[in-house]
Amino acid sequence: MRHVIDQAAAWQRSGTRFVMATVVRTWGSSPHGPGASMLVSEGGRVVGSVSGGCVEAEVCALAEDVLAGAAPVLARWGIGDEDAFAVGLTCGGTIEVLIREMGAQVPLGRLAADVAAGVPVALVTPVDGGGCLVVGGGTVSGSLGDPRTDRAAGLAAEGMLGRGADGLVAGGGDAADGLVTRGNEAADGLVDGGDDDADGMVGSGGDTADGLVSSGNDADGGAVCAPGRELLVQSFGSRPRLLIFGAAEFARPLADMGAALGYRVTVCDARPAFATAERFPRADEVVVERPDRWFRAHEDRIDATTAVCVLSHDARFDVPVLTLALRSAAGYVGAMGSRRTHEDRMERLRTAGATEAETARLRSPIGLDLGGRGPEEAALSILAEIVAVRQGGTALPLTVRTGPVHTG
Repeated sequence: MRHVIDQAAAWQRSGTRFVMATVVRTWGSSPHGPGASMLVSEGGRVVGSVSGGCVEAEVCALAEDVLAGAAPVLARWGIGDEDAFAVGLTCGGTIEVLIREMGAQVPLGRLAADVAAGVPVALVTPVDGGGCLVVGGGTVSGSLGDPRTDRAAGLAAEGMLGRGADGLVAGGGDAADGLVTRGNEAADGLVDGGDDDADGMVGSGGDTADGLVSSGNDADGGAVCAPGRELLVQSFGSRPRLLIFGAAEFARPLADMGAALGYRVTVCDARPAFATAERFPRADEVVVERPDRWFRAHEDRIDATTAVCVLSHDARFDVPVLTLALRSAAGYVGAMGSRRTHEDRMERLRTAGATEAETARLRSPIGLDLGGRGPEEAALSILAEIVAVRQGGTALPLTVRTGPVHTG
């Protein structure tokens, strides 16, 4: 999504007209969840995706209509549609996509700048296409047309941003005029608080979708949204951190692949000859320092989205930083080495005061068993394990599992 926002801001700066299509709600198996977006320019260029290729051609056709002056479109595609196979939607799920032009009044410059800086920020778009807000850090840019509505929408967006959630905030009442609906039915359920099977819905009553807030005077989040309007909230949180300690050859593809997956990558090594920006061009930081000293000085940056990878193969550096990492809030802690190295490392960690609960967190030897060889395949193995841990995946082949392929 970050490259989509960057491109949107660039097109806006250059005066290029374009449409943004965004997934607002899904049912069943779908390649992308709420918030996934694609752009279609007036020249026909496409950036991003809403369905992994299933309905993009149909989205482009609707985008051309919008650029020609049609109203914003809320389109729905599902396996039950008579034209589903015609547009390629065969995964068995259903998606709703909001398709609207992003004009000069949308504060995309601020949005792109905040996303690039890692500042948590949310883009708020009414489903009726009227106005747009960028919300974050207690400030609001743009307008939905009324200051009171802007304040209420800002509160709702801040609540969702705090949870890292994307989806609709429904305020109740009928949908605003000017919205065109396409698909099986006329976007029923957008204000239905009792539909628990849809992802991306924030209801006005009943149980809400996982991780999202309900509208109205919510004691849990306090989010209140403008009556009679549905607001799409896209949250952009801080980038997760990948901390690589030990600037060995195996660290180079790990840093590159981690950056490609959207991590903020830090490489730290006490040896100046190894920790150089030339060897790690895609890392955000390359630091010459003892790993444990750097970790202790930056422990306030560590949270559950942080992955710590220790690759130095030197107990003098490994054990001190692992002792700190295993006691931290990091969601993943792994260390490279053979099983013999692992047993020696575990004994050293216990001697250093690590508890059984702390050492049980250590992923060592690091990575999944892919049968690979060399730095690149080792990096793939490590990142596969990191993703599985972070997303709660089984790391099993999909061929041995049942149920939907896409579950989130």
